[in-house]
Formats: sequence, C-alpha cells, structure tokens
Amino acid sequence: MKQSTKFGLKLAGVVGAATYAGTLLGGLAAYQVAMHVSDAQKQRGRERSRAENTEIENFWYFKQPKQQWMIQSFDGLNLVATYIPNPKTIGRLAILAHGLGHSREQMIPYARIFMSLGYDVLMPDARSFGDSQGHTIGYGWLDRLDYERWITMALSQLGLDIDIVLMGISMGAATVMATSGEPLPENVKAIVEDSGYADLYDEAKFRLTHKFHLPAYPIMPVANRLAHVRAGYGFKDGRILQRVIDGGLPILMIHGSKDQTVPVRNAHTLYDQLPQQKGLYIDPDAGHVEAIRTHPDRYQEVLDEFLHEQAGLA
Repeated sequence: MKQSTKFGLKLAGVVGAATYAGTLLGGLAAYQVAMHVSDAQKQRGRERSRAENTEIENFWYFKQPKQQWMIQSFDGLNLVATYIPNPKTIGRLAILAHGLGHSREQMIPYARIFMSLGYDVLMPDARSFGDSQGHTIGYGWLDRLDYERWITMALSQLGLDIDIVLMGISMGAATVMATSGEPLPENVKAIVEDSGYADLYDEAKFRLTHKFHLPAYPIMPVANRLAHVRAGYGFKDGRILQRVIDGGLPILMIHGSKDQTVPVRNAHTLYDQLPQQKGLYIDPDAGHVEAIRTHPDRYQEVLDEFLHEQAGLA
C-alpha cells in the first residue's frame, strides 16, 4: 500500500474519531443545557416570574387568601401549588401551568382573569421549578402525569361536581395539551394553550439551530438518546399534537405572530389537524406569551367566548 494511501486512511480515522467525539460532546452539552436545572436557576426563575408581572398584579396576588397544596409525583418528587378560592365561586376550577424557566407566579395575570370569571385557581410549580423538587425538566411530557395527580387532588378537596379547565403557556401549554391525552375524569371540560409547541423534538431542533446556531443533526439524535437514559424520556416522546387528538377535548389556541421562541406555525399545525371543537386567536403584534400584554381586553374576551360558546361552560 502506498504511503500516501496509508496516511489518508489514518487521517480519515482521526477525523472520524474526532467527529464522533464532537458529536457525543455536542449531544451531551445539548442534553445538559436543555434538561438540567440547578437550584440557582430555580431561584432566578422565581425572581423572573415576579419581575415580569406588574406591581398591581403582584399586589393582587399578595392580598389573596391562599392555600398551599402538595402532591408526590410518580417518581417520588414533592410538588407544590398555590390554591386560591374564589369568594364568588361558580363551581369551576382553572389549573394553570407556567412556562420554562419560571415558577407559578408567572401565572398571576392569568389567575386574575379566571378569578374575574368566577373560577377558583390552582397554580402548581412544575417539577424542577419554583418550590417543587427535582432538577430534570419534564417539558410537559413528564408533567402530564403530575397534572393528572393535581386533578385527582382537586376533586378530593373541592368535590366531584366541579368543572375543570386546564390552561398553560409555552412549556405549560405543552403540559396541559399532553395531559389532555390521558384518561381524565369528565370534570375536565376544556384546554387553553398559549404559545405551545405541537412537537417537542421539532421545538428542540428549532431552538438548537436558531438560538445556539448549531446543526440539529447529529446533535439532536445523540441528545435524544441521552435523555432516554438519564431523564427517563426522550425529546421524540413529546408528540403533543397526537395527545390532543387522543383526548378530544375542546381547545383554544392562542399565539403571537411575532413569536421567535415557539413559531406561530405550531398553532396553525394544531388548528389544522385537530378534529375536535377548537378556537384559534393569533395576535398580530405579540411575541412569545405576549398576547395577554399587547391586547389584554381582547385576550380576556377571546377566552371568555371560547369557554362559553365552544366549551359549553355558560
């Protein structure tokens, strides 16, 4: 064999090994960044959630009579929520779900809306956020099983005749949509999702390429395998659209057309492919989870109309 050929084969081997090592490191880094939350990050999430609210919203929350509820997850985590009883209750409960990198306080503006409509409100901290235990993010997929337990607890605490609406934003939107595909009691009447993704794997690829400017392949396949081993689920498990189809509950989709975190095409995909009763509101001026800020009056009108006219909660 010629010397140049031997050198070429050695070089190809080195390059191949380096490429393989780089792929593993890239996949490991992507998994670590995407899936792991430190205690410091949890604290920053709590601070961020309060800071993003107005002073009036935070003061309103401070003045509400509140109860702390707790459940244990299927994998042994203690999860915490705030329950706010409505003095003018109409026998309905909204269970809210916050977004990635935040805590239950992010949902204060949404709690105010539901309280004004006569609903009691339950605001959980997702696993690995706020005061809930854990350091591995569920991205709505693991959280769906937690929300099943919150529903069970709500029925045990508030009675078997209450009507329940699940509402979430961003990751929380994926949570309530994924939950809807579980065998839920008939008390759960509707889903409201704001800025949610239709597929977790597609959303992870989008963030990797647009936020970090890295190639989805081969990093994402490696990260997906690592997630299966370390987190107990993979990004490809999160087929949120299919879960909503399986559940068949009425659903309202809200999205900002200027969303650069979860592209608005997710809302259109959901709306176009879901066969059940559904509503769609696209705010032309809103970015990610901003529709409640850009046109707050219209936001509440859309929500109220959907609950009354399409979800049958007149």
